[in-house]
Amino acid sequence: MKVLAAMSGGVDSAVAAARAHEAGHDVVGVHMALSKNRAETRTGSRGCCTVEDAADARRAAERIGIPFYVWDLSDDFHDLVVSDFLAEYAAGRTPNPCVRCNEHIKFATLMERARALGFDAVCTGHYADVRADGPDGAPSLHRARNLPKDQSYVLAVMGPEAVSRAVFPLGVFEDKEAVRAEARARRLGVSTKPDSYDICFIADGDTRGFLERSLGEAPGEVVDADGTVLGSHRGTFGFTVGQRKGLGLDRPAAGGAPRYVLDVKPETRQVVVGAAELLSTTLLEASAPIPFEPLAPGREVSAQIRAHGEALPGIIEQADDVLRVRLSSPVRGVAPGQTLVLYDGDRVIASATLERRAA
Repeated sequence: MKVLAAMSGGVDSAVAAARAHEAGHDVVGVHMALSKNRAETRTGSRGCCTVEDAADARRAAERIGIPFYVWDLSDDFHDLVVSDFLAEYAAGRTPNPCVRCNEHIKFATLMERARALGFDAVCTGHYADVRADGPDGAPSLHRARNLPKDQSYVLAVMGPEAVSRAVFPLGVFEDKEAVRAEARARRLGVSTKPDSYDICFIADGDTRGFLERSLGEAPGEVVDADGTVLGSHRGTFGFTVGQRKGLGLDRPAAGGAPRYVLDVKPETRQVVVGAAELLSTTLLEASAPIPFEPLAPGREVSAQIRAHGEALPGIIEQADDVLRVRLSSPVRGVAPGQTLVLYDGDRVIASATLERRAA
């Protein structure tokens, strides 16, 4: 196949590109420049798509022996990921920018350009697996063998058509050290480069500070479930459902029990807090479902609501414009705006966007 390899400048994407090339594909490497600040530099594990990353990606491509290009996608990234991130927090929701980046940039935008240029598939360094075991032998998305690194959750928004055009060579690795060992064996200079973490466009890791600088202060009240005012805040965007720390309260609840964020109401500028048990629910409700195969009420599934959270057993109650799943045991901290991914074993069967916690 003619394959476009997305090369971030890290060890994962370099090894993935090398493996695709070694498999006999006609591979071209491309680095996506996503930051509008061309002089931005990396600070240890923080930051992404910096000038150093582009240089590292170029050197890796030269070592592999494949053509290499840099594509400026900073406008797309800002409009589709950063602006969405800010708008969702302003609306009292909790977005996952990695999900949006995979959905809109690393696959939608990248794949659209790849197809226009005649490429058959896109290769990335994500930890996931694609197998031909879907309905009628269609390609399906599976968890990687390296479960702590598995990224099928953030890739589930791709949908089945994009999965059929994706190549994930790292899905077969048992652990990250095996990937680094292969990079050393291939003499790729990024073998010891630290992984990126946190939100790539907030290089200092201060998410609340970034939101405040971008959205401005919007003071309001912190109240309990009965409406009693307990304190104040500088903006509802600094809170997410399930949050325990950083509530800014100077007195504990009766009996000293910790308080958690129960709801975020930007329309009234209120943050509602309360006891942990008020966070629990057994019913998940999500909108805009993306099915990978036909779904029907009564089907047993495993439901995951966080990128590195546990998948919990449940049963589909509704599967049309709204996806409803009844869990076998309660889960805490269902934050609207996050992604719900359903699995059958290790196979992704659907994704959707969580709405406010159902009663």
